[in-house]
Amino acid sequence: MTHITLRPTVVGDLDILFQIQLDDEANYQAAFTSKDSQNKEAYLAKYTQLLDEPTVNNQTIIVDSTIAGSIAKFVIEGDAEITYWIDKKFWGQGVATTALKDLLTLEKTRPIFGRVAFDNLGSQKVLENCGFIRIGTDKGFANARQTEIEEFIYRLDI
Repeated sequence: MTHITLRPTVVGDLDILFQIQLDDEANYQAAFTSKDSQNKEAYLAKYTQLLDEPTVNNQTIIVDSTIAGSIAKFVIEGDAEITYWIDKKFWGQGVATTALKDLLTLEKTRPIFGRVAFDNLGSQKVLENCGFIRIGTDKGFANARQTEIEEFIYRLDI
């Protein structure tokens, strides 16, 4: 049986998390990635700074003893949002759902929002399994796809 836990992200996790987010298929699914996601120095600088940001709760997802991804709560334009990135070799195993449920016990801010590309069915299922309700859509430029796409907006009130 797989044991999934969260722990606060530390600088030493960032090298592994950087490697995980380089996967082409994962980038396509995530869609709304940073412009320079292939730039390790920029990644390390950004996430090292975010580790000290009080409005951000960065957690590293551990499956058994392996770093399997990251999950975080952050604030944008006054709204709390969640984001997560799971190593592709752990997709479809309930890792994201378990990690999000665990994060939601740590983070009590409500409402809390999640945004997902219109065709990222896996992440839509994760949000719905955790009680998020789809409340709308938006369009935005998806760096990983180099085009504007629709995204679904989800909200959790409880």
